[in-house]
Amino acid sequence: MRKVIIDKNRIDEVLTRGVEEVLVRESLRKKLLSGKKLKIKFGIDPTGSVLHLGHAVVLRKLKEFQDLGHQVIFLIGDFTARIGDPTGRSSERKPLTDKEIKKNMKTYTKQAGMILNMRKIKVKYNSKWLAKLNFKEIIELTSKVTYAQVAHRSDFKKRIKNDIDLSLQEFMYPVMQGYDSVELKSDVEIGGTDQKFNLLMGRQLQKRYNQPEQDIITCPILEGVHGKDKMSKSLDNYIALTESSEDMYGKIMSIVDEMIIRYFELCTFLPLDKIDEIKKQLKEGKNPRNLKMELAREIVKIYHGEKKAKEAEENFRKTIQKKEIPDEITNYELRITNINIVDLLVEIKLASSKSEARRLIEQGGVKVGGEIVKDVNLEVKATKEGVIIQKGKRGFIKVVLA
Repeated sequence: MRKVIIDKNRIDEVLTRGVEEVLVRESLRKKLLSGKKLKIKFGIDPTGSVLHLGHAVVLRKLKEFQDLGHQVIFLIGDFTARIGDPTGRSSERKPLTDKEIKKNMKTYTKQAGMILNMRKIKVKYNSKWLAKLNFKEIIELTSKVTYAQVAHRSDFKKRIKNDIDLSLQEFMYPVMQGYDSVELKSDVEIGGTDQKFNLLMGRQLQKRYNQPEQDIITCPILEGVHGKDKMSKSLDNYIALTESSEDMYGKIMSIVDEMIIRYFELCTFLPLDKIDEIKKQLKEGKNPRNLKMELAREIVKIYHGEKKAKEAEENFRKTIQKKEIPDEITNYELRITNINIVDLLVEIKLASSKSEARRLIEQGGVKVGGEIVKDVNLEVKATKEGVIIQKGKRGFIKVVLA
């Protein structure tokens, strides 16, 4: 059994770096200095199939606890996913099917394993207890929470005020998430700032069930590459953990300059004194592009290793800075001589749909043979030598006549 590490400096960093709020700080610090192995709960509903750098902010905090020898519990909300977290939503979320949940669940643990040591993590599914509650037990559970407490939640208040439907099952969501903490007897729960209400519900229900109350750490919400909205797949401003090293590097280089320090703090393992030095360099007028290259190298190294990070940087220099075509391009064999550019982009998977292909062309994001395409009706001619189709700055496919 691994011994818990008591290191005051590391504990202080756990409680400060990449942290928005700790409830209750002195209580948690005392627990961490006690040498007791703590149960650290992190819940995630498998409502999507992609984890990105925004999700990684919380996962990295879990890793810090794991590295100190504490027990991380990765709670998969396969039951609550049937309702969907209503946090921040102005309308009811469409429930997921069992098939969708199972498909998403497979990818979650695999992607989380890019940061956490999954062999040392306990993976739990809340359907194990929530699906077994009988009506009497549900009534008992609801008796421990008042209507006023749940209705006071900001997004619920807005919907009630604007006479927008709020289903009872959505109302129950934070109660069920709180009950997960009772079942797990968690000592600490970690989540984003948008989850604070749900995390506090865990403390309340543990108290009502005569258990010690869990302490809470909320982590900041990472903004997407444009620096405004939170990182989100639906807003197409995300950097997935599963991106290729070249795409990850390129996307990091596209973030707005104002986000450089925030990404260093939340997405890298660089020491804080080194980040302070980078802040100083930025204020003194150092070219932000050079700092972003250092940032991209650090982040890609975490998910792909140092060798891939160096290769990605070299590829970026060649294809973006020097505007060269990369040495290695995927060939796609076409069995017809002529094809419409919109159909071709979908065929070679540079666009997921014809509407996306048209949008890319209209925005000047497609080149054929190095020339920007302006006509969605363009017929592309395939040859034995091949013609290079380019999407954006990093997508290259050579179309060859089969």
